[in-house]
Amino acid sequence: MGLFDMFKSDSGEAMTPHKALATSLLYMMSADGEMDHEEIGHLLAVLGGQDNGNGTVGVGAQNQALLDSALKYRRTHSLDEFLQEATPLLTDAQRMCILVNLLDSSLADGQPEREEQQVFGKFLQAFGVSEVRFKPFFEVLLLKNDRTVFTQQDHPKNAAGYQVKLSLPG
Repeated sequence: MGLFDMFKSDSGEAMTPHKALATSLLYMMSADGEMDHEEIGHLLAVLGGQDNGNGTVGVGAQNQALLDSALKYRRTHSLDEFLQEATPLLTDAQRMCILVNLLDSSLADGQPEREEQQVFGKFLQAFGVSEVRFKPFFEVLLLKNDRTVFTQQDHPKNAAGYQVKLSLPG
């Protein structure tokens, strides 16, 4: 044991599925080198943000501890290390939930940056989810985040007779 080994640990905090969700969002948010206000808002919404009564939003004590642990983990581990540690702990439903939230986060500030797309691809691969399987979820989130249907009357999806449909894998 070296003199400074005690600084390498994650203070004994084990990876959990909930911590994996929070940490995943932090990896996505920091992928392009900056954390936008929209992404922070999405993180708080996912973790259960609450109004602090003074015009700011924060997280409750339990979620603050989760966020602190996730931030500490994110600072000391690469994405590949995280995926190797977290993936085996997650059920299929938890993996899909993380993927949906990652994509939603990347769309929160408009369009996913190239770096965010690369991070998302790493998650898909590590989680064993094909693009074909994920495509319907992708389409729903694109629809959710495309507010131009309200501001552009000539938007193709506003054409008479247009109907939103999902393309299901298979």
